[in-house]
Amino acid sequence: MQDTMQAAGPHLDIAIEPDRHNLNAALLYEHAIRNGEGLLAVSGPIVVNTGQYTGRSPKDKFITQEQPSADKIAWGSVNQPISEENFERIRSRMMAYLSNKHLYVQDVFVGADPSNRLSVRVFTETAWANLFARNLFIRPSQEELANFVPDFAVVDVPSFTSDPATEGTRSETFILLSLNQKLVLIGGTRYGGEIKKSMFGVMNYVLPQRGVMPMHCSANTGKDGKTALFFGLSGTGKTTLSADPSRTLIGDDEHGWSDNGVFNFEGGCYAKVINLSQKAEPDIWSASHRFGTVLENVTIDPTSRLLDLESTQYTENTRSAYPIEFIANASPTGTGGHPKNVLMLTADAFGVMPPISKLTREQAMYYFLSGYTAKLAGTERGVTEPEPNFSACFGAPFLPLPPMVYAKMLGEKIAEHNSDVWLVNTGWTGGPYGVGHRMSIAYTRAMVSAALDGSLAQVETRPDPVFGVHVPISCLGVPAEVLWPKNTWPDPNAYDEAARNLAKRFQDNFAKFSDQVTPEVRNAGPKA
Repeated sequence: MQDTMQAAGPHLDIAIEPDRHNLNAALLYEHAIRNGEGLLAVSGPIVVNTGQYTGRSPKDKFITQEQPSADKIAWGSVNQPISEENFERIRSRMMAYLSNKHLYVQDVFVGADPSNRLSVRVFTETAWANLFARNLFIRPSQEELANFVPDFAVVDVPSFTSDPATEGTRSETFILLSLNQKLVLIGGTRYGGEIKKSMFGVMNYVLPQRGVMPMHCSANTGKDGKTALFFGLSGTGKTTLSADPSRTLIGDDEHGWSDNGVFNFEGGCYAKVINLSQKAEPDIWSASHRFGTVLENVTIDPTSRLLDLESTQYTENTRSAYPIEFIANASPTGTGGHPKNVLMLTADAFGVMPPISKLTREQAMYYFLSGYTAKLAGTERGVTEPEPNFSACFGAPFLPLPPMVYAKMLGEKIAEHNSDVWLVNTGWTGGPYGVGHRMSIAYTRAMVSAALDGSLAQVETRPDPVFGVHVPISCLGVPAEVLWPKNTWPDPNAYDEAARNLAKRFQDNFAKFSDQVTPEVRNAGPKA
């Protein structure tokens, strides 16, 4: 017996086979092993290799240029347009290609808040990718599955490729979104993150039009019931700092902020595991060594089936995808109240930004729009010294609407709920990368804890002369000189020059927003 999905668009017609529909982890393991898709590690996870692509392919991501969404999208290098005709060419060829193939199907939710969730039907060519979707998204109850009607569909077929010469793509790899057809098509890449992030992009389009702010952040709640948000780009400590055993984890990557509070978009975590330490991050380590978890591009001995989490044989971007309930202190509801504290994390490799500072509403909007961290030498080809990396709203690759839409919502939310906003530098102190050293995680945790328990908000602050942010004069457990970066540099003049240079980079980057913000926000940034 077969049925077909209609809700994702009248043109999509894919057979659903009951013996491949909504399979649990054990059955998907069996299929994956039988298909030769991966290896079973001795500790329980299934280990897969994604081949050529071990990360996202942002230059191969396109949004269909169609009305009414075309007038709302911020078109450019992030949101690249593809014509309706080319989308249809690829969709039509893909459907013909799939006519004799057997796909795995998983019905899931995106959004823990029932009033702001999307129901999504995920079709995958491989069993492991179906398990990935089952782990990362929210799994409906049996009663919800009995009445499941998809709002959106994701079709992931790595073996199918596009023709750049005739179909408007950059390469044979593509991640295509049609908002009219409510359909995501993925081909030419086996990297699981494309499935997850494609629906994050959809939520970033849909929710602002409902008055809900979508956010690329982690979130947790203290025993006092107060929620905290952690914004930050890769490598800034977003996952590490939010995974506090004394606090309840709401989620580690994608959230919404509605009139009711904060809610997780996901039902799982997608953690980097390169050099993962059992001592430093025991919960993530444990989750990555158990049945039901999918490990991407982790080195495994084919005979002993032991994992080597330190190996970069395939990539530094090794990943672990597991249900959020594998984390002992995870929230069962995926929801929390309105944030009392909002933390913006940056890893400043120039070593000039304060390790923690309090922001005004205008500064919060400025630094949110800037979305600053630094790339380190060697992390990308051609990067030989630290480079500033500005990603609007700490998530530019996933924002289909203009950044000002999200920044304005943040300003309104923190004003309405009287949230304290902090800028936290988890990067370098005592000098730039190569001269100074990484900020002590013990100091960072002490500062974050003081912010979250409310004590730091009561401490006197002084404005940083370059960045304008308000630096506490003291923090329990942190030496006073650490709070002021200039005091940690052996050469104060070298600090001044480095700080001025970074301030100028901020100003140059922010120029594109200058005519979209108030003078108060425009003047809230660093002074070169």
